[in-house]
Amino acid sequence: MTTPLPKEFIHMMRQRLGDDAERLFEALDTEPAVSIRLNPAKPAPTYDGEPVGWCQWGRYLGERPQFTLDPLLHGGAYYVQEASSQFVAHILRDDNLCGARILDMCAAPGGKTTIYSTLVGREGLVVANDINRSRTLALADNVQRWGMGNVVVTCNDPAHIGAFGEWFDVVAVDAPCSGEGMFRKMEEARTEWSAAAVEQCVARQREILAEAWRALRPGGKLVYSTCTFNDREDEGVVEWLMEEYADEVIAAPEIAVDQQWGIACSNIGVAQCFHFYPGRTRGEGFFAAVLCKREGTHRRTTPKGRRKVFAPVDKRDVRELVRWVDDGATMAFRLVGDVVYGYNSAVVDDVTHLAESLSVVYSGVAMGQLFKGRLKPEHPLALFVGLNRDAVPIVEVSQEDAINYLRKVDIEVAQFDEGINVVSYKGIAIGFTKRIGVRCNNMYPKDLRIQKL
Repeated sequence: MTTPLPKEFIHMMRQRLGDDAERLFEALDTEPAVSIRLNPAKPAPTYDGEPVGWCQWGRYLGERPQFTLDPLLHGGAYYVQEASSQFVAHILRDDNLCGARILDMCAAPGGKTTIYSTLVGREGLVVANDINRSRTLALADNVQRWGMGNVVVTCNDPAHIGAFGEWFDVVAVDAPCSGEGMFRKMEEARTEWSAAAVEQCVARQREILAEAWRALRPGGKLVYSTCTFNDREDEGVVEWLMEEYADEVIAAPEIAVDQQWGIACSNIGVAQCFHFYPGRTRGEGFFAAVLCKREGTHRRTTPKGRRKVFAPVDKRDVRELVRWVDDGATMAFRLVGDVVYGYNSAVVDDVTHLAESLSVVYSGVAMGQLFKGRLKPEHPLALFVGLNRDAVPIVEVSQEDAINYLRKVDIEVAQFDEGINVVSYKGIAIGFTKRIGVRCNNMYPKDLRIQKL
């Protein structure tokens, strides 16, 4: 890094950490670790790496490969995610979340969302919200790649989400912050930091947490996190929450941490807190706090729907749609305009209610359009973990052909059957193509194509 650390930050950390601050400053001028998180629903021969201690799917890599040129990334076999932020998987590891509802209040670009998506299973539901529209589009792309089909991506002010009072089993707030934890990875994080920005973040964090707490059910768990070091945005905000909702806040079951991980653990009242400091832990700066809402505080509310979004699918068309999924008995299908979306039957009513009340960017799995009783599939269906692998031919292609497919350039036609085919690389579907005689119609979305080599 050529940009020095902000002087006010140095002073703040010396006051906070004492002699350990120098180790932090030194670490912030070294190269960050490279890490990924595997998708357990899409096992594939990805990169070999050293396990991340606090996440069973996390792996450290010895060097940073050209991820953009790896078809397995585009197929959702893994997610490139900083190791410290994978700690939320450890926080929720012992909770039985299969079928649960999780709210990811500040979700983009989707690293933690995809963890929650895995934890709740296909019969669960994750609401992934971000207030920035362009960021939700990137979030939706990552959700589609992950392929669980159990996420609703929304673009709403936190107050609109909070209106779903006491609706979620877990609420996670990865709050917008001053970004001190990014000082090693991003030079602009150093130049844009200021003490005034810290105070602005604190005010915003409190606003978001108030709505998050409103959305959490009694007995549910709140996970608050930032990528910063200072106690104003971290412990200070947690203390504010406990004062504001003193009668409702209780301790979560104790979360055990291996001392070898180097995580600084503490308790602020009933809240368990975890700090990741570069130089002590193998990851970037990160803070997390965990607490629960007391049982018996029921004030459940949900907003009335403002509009009808979904239309039913004709029963004759359902037979065609069921053909494309591995367990049609558990799926429900709805029309949004002329596109069919698929949902697990256990959550379709919940998704309907969300769609009628919030600004939904993407939900479930976009299956495609129906023409004369036949489905023209859309790209997310190819990436769906519930795709019926007998619906159409699956063709394994070489690495060269896979990359050319992702670039939307010509690939060898003879390997495909006439009609729709799934393009697969090392067992992972990366999209659809349609052979018509001696040519192939590459169905990979133009806006996702690889544009550089």
